[in-house]
This record gives sequence, structure tokens and C-alpha cells, in this order.
Amino acid sequence: MALKKVSTLRSSLVPRAVLAVTSTALLAATFASGCSSDSGSNATSQNLTGRGPITYVEGKDTTETGAVKQLIERWNSAHPDEKVTFKEQSNDASQQYDDLKQHLTAKQSDYDVVALDVPWTAEFAAKGWIQPLKDSFAIDTSTLLSPPVASATYNGTLYAAPRNTNGGLLFYRKDLAPEPPKTWTELLNQCPKAKEAGIGCYAGQFAPYEGLTVNTAEVINAFGGSFVGPDGKNPTVNSAQARAGLQTLVDSYKDGDIPKEAISFKEPESQNAFVSGKLMFMRGWPSSFGDAGSDASSVKDKFGVAPLPGKDGVGASTLGGYNAAISSYSKNKATALDFLRFLISEDAQHIVASGALPPVRASVYDDPALIAKMPYLPALKESIASAVPRPVTPFYPAVSKAIQDNAYAALTGTKSVDDAIVGMQKGIETAAS
Repeated sequence: MALKKVSTLRSSLVPRAVLAVTSTALLAATFASGCSSDSGSNATSQNLTGRGPITYVEGKDTTETGAVKQLIERWNSAHPDEKVTFKEQSNDASQQYDDLKQHLTAKQSDYDVVALDVPWTAEFAAKGWIQPLKDSFAIDTSTLLSPPVASATYNGTLYAAPRNTNGGLLFYRKDLAPEPPKTWTELLNQCPKAKEAGIGCYAGQFAPYEGLTVNTAEVINAFGGSFVGPDGKNPTVNSAQARAGLQTLVDSYKDGDIPKEAISFKEPESQNAFVSGKLMFMRGWPSSFGDAGSDASSVKDKFGVAPLPGKDGVGASTLGGYNAAISSYSKNKATALDFLRFLISEDAQHIVASGALPPVRASVYDDPALIAKMPYLPALKESIASAVPRPVTPFYPAVSKAIQDNAYAALTGTKSVDDAIVGMQKGIETAAS
């Protein structure tokens, strides 16, 4: 089967990686009239047994199969009295965020279940906008991959059902590196082959945007570092492990193992460099697989995919994806809860996977029919199994900015690695203060 026909798993970070969330003026108080939740006690204790039609809110369904619409059609055919209406947002992450924030801040009850880009979950939980999934609202996550579950958890409580996930992969040139490197040392030791071939050795996404946060977090996590404690507030990045991880990136850029032009790479630029045969290794999302294997690709039939390298073995990919949460202001929370349970079911997760979205249910990755269509599924499953959520904090935009600004300064030489790590620490402290 021609690789150009292989479905590609779409990353929620492309174009949803644009997480520089803009502030938006809140709607006037009259916006809430007629459809806000009941006033009084904590909204999370209200309407727990409510049943009836609900609205599901998510960004534009860009899947080739219309997976989101298929999910809703499947639910509606079995629940004619509790139908789900799909409120399709734009494809822009900041616009999605602002729309949800406006409705939930105004305590609107018209959004029952909301799809959250994984870094937003902690903030929405901390502000009381989404229903905790505990006690009578607990859901069974035992069949799900644990990292996506962790991304939906804040302060020890589950607040959402992972709907789909994503993980980074190492794309490599099989003609130059028959076996993929498992560690950063192994990868860098193969860079002379790239120089002999007249191409760059390794690139990820190093422009100063969310992609740099992801790439920095992956290498720091791979070396045993972290950014915030379990409470999402106390910074933990000022450590020897974090320094070692960032130092690896900085030294690789300084030595030329990461080509100089990579300092301006976002996803399209890094993918184009690999597909055009100018890179030996690339950190990318599964969505690059189809382009790399197309007839127009210079590396067609010459590349493979593997989990990202780590310090001593498989690395720590950053998670992408969507978490589905129940609005605290929904009138029909019992129906909403059943819908969450449906979204993580075997049937629903096969629909998710057929739409080229990485599923959260572990068993789906072992489906021979899906592997035949998407040969990289085993590598992706391994990548996600060792993945780490982006810093789980209610102050994510500011934390991300502190990470990317200081990492960029270290890569370009305007800060030492030590100063950059201290800068991250201070930036996270400021964000949480």
C-alpha cells in the first residue's frame, strides 16, 4: 500500500499549539440572563441527576472522517431522548479558549460538555468551571493509557475524560541510521554521518512559541527534571536534572548538531526540512507521517519512526490531545456523565482512531486493521506510555511563556543555561503569586 494513502494522526497542537491565550472582555451581565445556572451553593453540587438533551463544544472537526460528528451520531441513535448537539468552534485555539471562558465565567448552562486542550484542564478545574469526576461521578479509567489520565487530573482529582491524545515521535533516516537511537547520546554520536551526507543532524521546533515549550519540556523531563509540584503552583525546575536537559539542547545547537536555521522552526519548517531530505532526525507529531511518505517526499521509503530519545532509554514525549469535561453549570449532568463514559468506550475510541486522532484506550493501538493503515501505531503507543503532560498548573499560559522565553535565550546565547533555569523558576513563581 502506498504510504501516501496512509492516514495520519492529527496533532491537537497543529494548529492548536498556538496557546498564547489572549484576554477577552467578558460578556455583560445580561449575557447570563435566562440561561445561567441556579444561584446559591457551589455549582458542582447542583443538577447532578439532571437528564435531557446536552450540547458538546469542541473546535472545528478537521478529521478526514468527521470523527466528532460520527461520535455524536452514534450516541444520538441510541439516546433519542438525550440527544447531543455539536457546537463547533473555530479551529483557532485562543478563540476556543476565549469562547469557553466567556460562557463559563458567565455561568452559562448552554455548554454542557466542553473539549479542553490538555493544558487548560487544571485552570478550568481550579476556577470551579468543570465538574470533578469523583464519588457518584467517578469514571473507570483502568483501560486507558495513564499519561492522558494524568493530563485530566488536577490536585489529585480527575476533572475530565481524556477524549484523544497525542505524542511526539522521532522521525529518522533508515538509510543513514538503520536502528533508531534510544538515548540522546546515541543520537548525537550519529551526527557525523549527517555531516558526511551534507545535511543537518537533528531538529525540532525551536522558534519562540508553544512548540519550544514542548521541545524544552521533553528534554528536561527526559533527564528527570520537572517544572511544577503536584499543586501546580510551586516551581521545581531549578534542579540539576533540568539543567542537564537544557544543556543538552544548548550544546547541540552550539555545536551545529542542531542546524542554525532550526532556531526559527515551527512544525511546518521542521517537517519540510525532513521531507526534503535535509535532516537525519526530526522530532515531530504523527501528522508528519503522511507527507514524509508521499510521492513528493525525498525520503519516501527511507524513513522510520520511533519514540523520542531519553537520557538512558525511551524519552518523555509531551502530550497533546483533548479532554472532555462537564460544565459545572450544566442542567443535565447525569446525561453529560454518561456521554463522557461513552467517549472513552471501545466503540467510541475506534471511531476516534479511524478519524486519525490518537485514541486514549490502550487496546485500540493493538488493532491489526488500524496498524495496517497506520504502521507507526506501536511506536506511538510506546511514546504515549512514557509521555508527560505539559506542566499541570492553573497558570499555564504564563508558565509556558517563562519556559519558552528562557529556553530561547539559552539557545541563542543571550543567557547561560544556569540563568535560563533560574529565569524559568522565577517566572513560574511570579505566575503563581
